[in-house]
Amino acid sequence: MKKTLLSWSSGKDSAWALHTIRKNPDIDLVGLFTVINEKYDRASMHATRKELLHLQAKAIGLPIETINLPDPCTNEQCDLVMRQFIKESAAKGIECMAFGDLFLEDIRQYRINQLKNTGIESIFPLWGIPTHKLVEEMLLAGIEAYISSVDLKKLPASFAGQRLTTDLIAKLPEGIDPCGENGETHTVIVDGPMFWTPVPVRIGEIIERNGFAYADIIPVK
Repeated sequence: MKKTLLSWSSGKDSAWALHTIRKNPDIDLVGLFTVINEKYDRASMHATRKELLHLQAKAIGLPIETINLPDPCTNEQCDLVMRQFIKESAAKGIECMAFGDLFLEDIRQYRINQLKNTGIESIFPLWGIPTHKLVEEMLLAGIEAYISSVDLKKLPASFAGQRLTTDLIAKLPEGIDPCGENGETHTVIVDGPMFWTPVPVRIGEIIERNGFAYADIIPVK
């Protein structure tokens, strides 16, 4: 079994990648890693509170490591931080890193290049699955996820904070990917078949910043 880390965005796609990987007898999934915006102390793009990330990991039953990036952050700074994390992971015996990417070839190639000549293999368990089919499968399996960020060039702010449902997907305008793979939306998942227990949350303030609407998804204690 290959010792593997999963890139954990906190959203539905990385969660479904985890669910898929756990069915693979060749993979030993030993942990998660998430990139954190140091300025806001939240997961990048998804804007997930660090506290919620740790609650997700606990509900999944895996340790999580957070990787801090400055804001603003150049591509060079990001690459340097990630190269160091990859180097440390290889030294710990990690053989694979898994990602929940769906169809964007440039992102897939970027990840492959990051791991080139490191001794760590990149794997993409959801790659190429039609996104309409994928999101339908997730919802039928009982995932509970909320839209945490919305690109305001593509969708109105009213989508932020909404629970992901079949009805909500039906309201998406033509040309919007149902999984948000083009950056239209990002989600935070709080329950599903990959969770041992659900993570109770409430939807807090919706703010607009830098062309995005962000919903504050707050753990309920």
